[in-house]
Amino acid sequence: MKKSLLLGMLMTSMLVGCSSTDMKESMGLNAPFPELTSQTAELSPAATDELASNPLLSERSVYFKFNSYDVESQYSDMLAAHAEFISKYNVAVAINGNADFRGSHEYNLSLGQKRSVAVSDSLSGLGIGSNNVETVSYGEENANQECTGSACDQDRRADIVYVGE
Repeated sequence: MKKSLLLGMLMTSMLVGCSSTDMKESMGLNAPFPELTSQTAELSPAATDELASNPLLSERSVYFKFNSYDVESQYSDMLAAHAEFISKYNVAVAINGNADFRGSHEYNLSLGQKRSVAVSDSLSGLGIGSNNVETVSYGEENANQECTGSACDQDRRADIVYVGE
């Protein structure tokens, strides 16, 4: 009797604990840029104009091979342009990591985070400090459900999003 009561209480507490906290929230992945509070809320008109007119700055996604989070050299010019822009205007960015729907939810969240951190590390190597960058993982949340050909390729990415844009 005591064992079944104890087991029932344990199961109930586990279910209540699981249902009250979203996994991303508990991992701090939905936090609205807590470390970027010193940045301005909106981009200046000059910054907005430069984002619109510079072809390298209009590129915002770094794509990855299947199960990879290695930033390939083909993105070096684009990332250098973003690093220069971030430094010039002292703006903040979120790097949003994504994965295709294959793999478990936990694996995809982890892979998305590794992808966002890899891009952040690339920007760091170009002189951008962590006070200008927030990494976020969406896992497969934004993935195409029909993973065929280039659809899956488009899901394996990290996107650069400017805060205040």
